[in-house]
Amino acid sequence: MGIVNATPDSFSDGSELSSRGKQRFEIDTDKALRRAEKMVDEGAIFVDVGGESTRPGAEAVDAEEQLARVIPVIEAIHNNLDVCISVDTSSAQVIKESVAAGAELVNDIRALANPDALGQVVESEVAICLMHMQGQPRTMQSTFQYVNVVEDVLSFLQERVQVCVDAGIHKDRLLVDPGFGFGKSPEHNYQLLKELPRITSMALPVLVGISRKSMIGAVVNKPVNQRLVGSIAATALALVGGARIIRTHDVAAIVDAIRVTSAYINA
Repeated sequence: MGIVNATPDSFSDGSELSSRGKQRFEIDTDKALRRAEKMVDEGAIFVDVGGESTRPGAEAVDAEEQLARVIPVIEAIHNNLDVCISVDTSSAQVIKESVAAGAELVNDIRALANPDALGQVVESEVAICLMHMQGQPRTMQSTFQYVNVVEDVLSFLQERVQVCVDAGIHKDRLLVDPGFGFGKSPEHNYQLLKELPRITSMALPVLVGISRKSMIGAVVNKPVNQRLVGSIAATALALVGGARIIRTHDVAAIVDAIRVTSAYINA
């Protein structure tokens, strides 16, 4: 899953897609389409488009601004590329309009906690990725507390899956994401990575987003743009643990890592 950040304040690369620079952000649809096209050429099966940064400390972005950022990009990708489009949002309005524009997967860091968002997904036929997060992006790395991070995350995801099933969403539309970096210390993240088979035991596809994150930086002591090798190592471990989808900024390198690790797993 390649990442297209239609935001000025992504922790990695969102402002690069602006037509007016970071200070006056306005999405350049052609730049975003070219990035998505490159990712597809490199082997991406999904392209995840988001209009609200969810990095630690990020401010909330209202639905209207998210729509102005993501809808032109989703439409351009849908009209030009053969790829599954994912929309990274928790907003019911953004879900509705993104699906109409061509999105086939909703990637919600809040796991459809918004009842309107849940209702919107129920009414559609799209897939949904339910992610674990403790707290909210603005403050999630300030305080976090777990009895047992792996069991707590597993219990949360099981509960959200049941809420979705009870609402009428069939299990074959569901994916789960343990939420690396979302309200978790580096130690918590590596415990989750080590015990990922506990999450994959849910018998649902597990999406993992570890690309360039602080859990990598904390170990290799390198800035965001120098964390590729660490991200590859974490990707291989996640795949061995049963992950099925890897969300990444660096598609070509990660696709190679997936192919080699998959060959090892299937040998």
